[in-house]
Amino acid sequence: MNLENRIYELASQLGRALADRGMWMVTAESCTGGGIACAVTEIAGSSGWFDRSFVTYTNEAKQEMLGVSSASLTSYGAVSEAVVLEMARGALARSHSDIAVAVSGIAGPGGGSEFKPVGTVWFAWAEKSGRAEALLVRFDGDRHAVRRQAVAQALSGLLALVTQKGLDTV
Repeated sequence: MNLENRIYELASQLGRALADRGMWMVTAESCTGGGIACAVTEIAGSSGWFDRSFVTYTNEAKQEMLGVSSASLTSYGAVSEAVVLEMARGALARSHSDIAVAVSGIAGPGGGSEFKPVGTVWFAWAEKSGRAEALLVRFDGDRHAVRRQAVAQALSGLLALVTQKGLDTV
C-alpha cells in the first residue's frame, strides 16, 4: 500500500476507534503544518471526533498558543522530546479533547545539524489522564516525504493510543 493510501486508512481506522469510544482528538503541529488535521478531516464524520488543530510553526506560536516554556525551547530546541510533550499537554489543556498528538521536526532541505539531521522528527501523544509518550524518528527522503511519513506516524501513534496497543513505529 502506498503512503497516501496508508494515511487515509490510518485516519479512517482512527476515526472509527474514536467514534466507537466517544473520544475527541486534537493536534499540535509544527513541521507537518496541519497535515495531520488535513488527513483526519478527509474522513467523513470527522466533526464527531476531531476537535481542533494548533499549527505552531514558530517558537513564539508554540509559547503563545500551547504554553511551551521558553526554558525548554532554549535548553532543548523546538525539535525535542521536552517541547513535543509540552505541545501535546498544552493542546489538551486548550481543547475539549481526550487525546493529543504533537509533532516537531526538521523536514529540510535545510535546517539540519550533526545532532539533528534533516528527517529528525519528535512525536508526543498525550491523554487527559496525564499519560504521555514521546518518540524520536529519523525519516529518509525529501521535504514532502519527511512530512508525509510524519503524518502517518502521528496517526499510527494516535490509533495505538486509542486502542491501547502501544506506540510502535510505522
